[in-house]
Amino acid sequence: MFAYIKGTVADVLLDRAVIETNGVGYELICSQNTLKRMLTGTEFKALVHFQMSQDAVALYGFHDEEERTMFRRLITISKIGPKTAINALSVLTPQDIVTAVLTENTAVFDNVSGIGKKTAARVLLELKSTTDFADVSGGFAAESDVSSDKAIRTEAVAALVALGYDGVSAGRAVASLPDADRVEDMITAALKQLAKSR
Repeated sequence: MFAYIKGTVADVLLDRAVIETNGVGYELICSQNTLKRMLTGTEFKALVHFQMSQDAVALYGFHDEEERTMFRRLITISKIGPKTAINALSVLTPQDIVTAVLTENTAVFDNVSGIGKKTAARVLLELKSTTDFADVSGGFAAESDVSSDKAIRTEAVAALVALGYDGVSAGRAVASLPDADRVEDMITAALKQLAKSR
């Protein structure tokens, strides 16, 4: 029904923004990652998802196609509604979620309201079984990656989480590194990366 809305940002609130175009103000529910890119009084093009349910009709706005695509994937998962999907995308980038799927890192959802341990495991399982990640760029998320590299990265992320790092930081550090032959090398390089970012 709507592909995008382009206009002037009239207002930015806690969980939504109003974009005015041709005298009409459209209220868009957005992630924090999208809201922080909006400045009142400036022009903004928001990609839109129209959601109609028994309880409400709403427009969801996104700063790019990767975020909208991930939102649409998340809401296909049982017990993950639009609100929870927006919560996830407020804390995580689409690439964070892809990395979490590929490294089986449920800890990445620890700070997402509405997603507990069991739900996080189900999200990763359902995304892994239904999603082709070839269209999500960056990191090591390409389908061509060999399984041994994924296994090393999965172990490295798990080790970093066990050492007390949060799932998001651990996943991002490991995703930023080149391939390694041994998990110990990957962990050492990731720890150096995490030390730099502090």
